[in-house]
Amino acid sequence: MKNYILCFVALMLFGGLRAHDLNGSILSENHVPLDGVGVYNKTTGGYTYSNVSGYFELDDISVGDIIYFYSLGYQNYNFTITENQLDGTIKVILKESAVSLDQVILVSKVNALSQFVHVDVMANPVKSSQEILQKIPGLIIGQHAGGGKAEQIFLRGFDIDHGTDISINVDGLPVNMVSHAHGQGYADMHFIIPETIGNIDFGKGAYYTEKGNFNTAGYVDIKTKDKIADNLFSLEAGMFNTIRTIGMFKITEGDFSNGYVASELVLSDGAFDSPQNFNRINIMGRYNYNNRENQELSLTISHFQSKWDASGQIPQRAMDQGIIDRFGAIDDTEGGNTSRSNFLINHKKLMDEHSFLTTKAYVSKYDFELFSNFTFFLEDPINGDQIRQKENRTIIGTETKYAHSVHIGDHDSQLKYEMGIGFRYDDVNKVQLSRTKNRQELLERLAYGNIDELNGYGFFNLNYKRNKWTINPGLRIDYFKFDYENLLSETYDNKSENKFFIGPKLNIIYAPSKNVQFFGKTGIGFHSNDTRVVTANNGKEILPAAYSADLGAIVKPLDKLMLNVAFWTLFLEQEFVYVGDAGIVEPSGKTKRMGVDFGLRYQFADWLYFYGDINYTYARSTEEPEGSDYIPLSPDLTSSGGVSFRDLGNFSGGINYRLIKNRPANEDNSIVAKGYTVTDMNLNYAFKNWTFGLIIENLFDTEWNETQFATESRLQKETTPVEEIHFTPGNPFYLRGKVSVKF
Repeated sequence: MKNYILCFVALMLFGGLRAHDLNGSILSENHVPLDGVGVYNKTTGGYTYSNVSGYFELDDISVGDIIYFYSLGYQNYNFTITENQLDGTIKVILKESAVSLDQVILVSKVNALSQFVHVDVMANPVKSSQEILQKIPGLIIGQHAGGGKAEQIFLRGFDIDHGTDISINVDGLPVNMVSHAHGQGYADMHFIIPETIGNIDFGKGAYYTEKGNFNTAGYVDIKTKDKIADNLFSLEAGMFNTIRTIGMFKITEGDFSNGYVASELVLSDGAFDSPQNFNRINIMGRYNYNNRENQELSLTISHFQSKWDASGQIPQRAMDQGIIDRFGAIDDTEGGNTSRSNFLINHKKLMDEHSFLTTKAYVSKYDFELFSNFTFFLEDPINGDQIRQKENRTIIGTETKYAHSVHIGDHDSQLKYEMGIGFRYDDVNKVQLSRTKNRQELLERLAYGNIDELNGYGFFNLNYKRNKWTINPGLRIDYFKFDYENLLSETYDNKSENKFFIGPKLNIIYAPSKNVQFFGKTGIGFHSNDTRVVTANNGKEILPAAYSADLGAIVKPLDKLMLNVAFWTLFLEQEFVYVGDAGIVEPSGKTKRMGVDFGLRYQFADWLYFYGDINYTYARSTEEPEGSDYIPLSPDLTSSGGVSFRDLGNFSGGINYRLIKNRPANEDNSIVAKGYTVTDMNLNYAFKNWTFGLIIENLFDTEWNETQFATESRLQKETTPVEEIHFTPGNPFYLRGKVSVKF
């Protein structure tokens, strides 16, 4: 009934007679229906996408209109509407083709730039879990604990730590850990096998109703492959006793269902004087069913486990005094171990040609243990300052979303609405912070308790499209319940807090042609605070808000050349500061950021591809006097880029760089974290079904500090503490060889 009322109101507002339409199905060369193919009317700017059955319907069609069909990995197809095709049904066959920039058309997608990053990924695939996030323009990562700890993330002037201000998901499974033993939003992506990645979707800012907690600086959604074309076995070996094996094998293949398993083993000692003894095991299984009419089901199960030793962050003075070299350690008993097991269901059901229902449900079992020593002998001159952070958790969640499209007026306009509800529940047991010695001896428990955190949410998203304009308002409502049981208390000690958060969004997009898009975006997002901090502060500052806005354009002056620019600003009600010596997260003050993002992508030829991004940010605290208002470790200038080639005879490969400028390490900029530029390269030779490759990290053997912190510490023989840069050195020249076979 609601749909009929909506149609009636729309007709009253816009009036008019029904225009002509075009509908049909889109298939691959082997007659498999293609989902998500874009259908674009160059004349009117109207567009739509095919559904699970390959069906599409495009309205407001007239004789002479030019209709484009486009999808990455397929040749573009277009034709001109004739009298006979009005109100007709057609069948379109798309031919497979190498991914290219000319396959992207700039219609009114809110996150259109994400399509170009997908081209980046296909042109030069991800080769390690560390590379996944670095495909995002403007995002820089750093590792500082032996390769097994989640990376430190930098984006839009944020030191995001391990995930406080970026929402990360894999196939709908949340990666960020709320109220984590080590840091709020902790996002360990090492359970993803790089070769299984099919697409990386991202968006900057807080403009997306489906994205909730941690979506302030942006979000990243990773989509893994539903099926694989060939079986694959790969062996990689190189410097620092590094070995990596990967296997991907089909377990079932049919007209309507596909299944495969993938596994990965990584071993490495790293470049450090004290071997890392790093090992990681990944196993993943995927089953996908698509009846090619109205239903698609995907089941995923995976397990990951890892352990490592680490040399930690070393003080600059220890190296200057010759106590250790760059790859030495003050406390080489740091390190840890972690594991994660996941079960995920994704289901999509077409109710009719204009509406569909998507549902996901997941269960995840996670364990974590980390030994760190940030300050050495500052607190305990006898035993040292090593701490242990440990937890085990179970995550349960589900989400259901309904979407419906309504053609209104004379069918030159379309109204699409989406609504969804869901929840996530984290049951975190025996979360602890302890003082330890040599990983073996427990000296003192500093914190020990159980956390229960519930996030229930609902969202509504409206997409009104008329000709070349798209207006996209939305609203998201989140409810949080934080519960902490303190197990150090002699009597039962349980505290609980709860709160609602309302986040409106608005995106306005104007696409005057298939090669130009102008956009304005604004929205309010948030990151939650740690449950232990929330309950200790009696519920104050539970859900600090982020107010952000973007204004920009994406332009393709040539079919194979893309330029993008965005001017943006973001105000955050509260930062988070990780206090290393106490091992806790505590609230900080308000901050403001503004900046500009610029990017360029150019397909010189079918075999040669270039991309480059440069990002500038001005970031300051709003509650401190000028000169003392710097945000520690906030980068003001970052850049990344590269050139890749393929099918040059039997050769393929690429070279890329990442740059981060000097940045303040403390509030008055008296301590500076040094910037760096690092270049990586890969080269492959294919012969029949075999591929032989070389991977080189840090091609020019640059001496660089991967992560840096201004930390007050004391060495064993020092009488007074010193505050200075503590750093983890980046890898030197790092060569690995690789051989792969498909069958």
